[in-house]
Amino acid sequence: MKKEVELFWAFFKIGAFTLGGGYAMIPLMQDEIVSKKKWLTDEEFLDALAIAQSSPGVLAVNTSIMTGYRISGALGIAAAVLGAVLPSFLIILCLSTVIIQYREAKLFQQIFFGVKPATVGLIFIAVYKLCRSTKLKWKQYWIPLLVAVLIGTNTISPIWIIIFTMIIGNLYYAWRDKK
Repeated sequence: MKKEVELFWAFFKIGAFTLGGGYAMIPLMQDEIVSKKKWLTDEEFLDALAIAQSSPGVLAVNTSIMTGYRISGALGIAAAVLGAVLPSFLIILCLSTVIIQYREAKLFQQIFFGVKPATVGLIFIAVYKLCRSTKLKWKQYWIPLLVAVLIGTNTISPIWIIIFTMIIGNLYYAWRDKK
């Protein structure tokens, strides 16, 4: 039961202290899951993120499912998912009426004016750390940059990008192995 409690609190912290959700959670997840708890290696974390992103649902929940299962099976999944979801649920429950009533207030506008660029910075750092940990060769860096531009400009759906890169990866290795 100790592992399940640790999973719950780790994902509760991730859910409670990350503004912006989604990609903004990646640095905190990486710090907690990889650096502090050592539940996953950098490579395993990247694989989990890739699967979580390509699966339907919320990134943090999908990642908590995979980590929870890896650490403690079905009970680990329950503990990690509850930990990831509970903070948002409680915060939304408590603040929804206040936000609706005061959303046009200058204070709220100022808070979100500051939070948005901070979220972008957190995402940038996460991408930087993930790129370093993948041990990409310099000639491969165009791929994540192109994917970021295509997704960021809503040019192509992420699912098509994933399918396309899977095909390109397979073709590349088939070509390389024939040499």
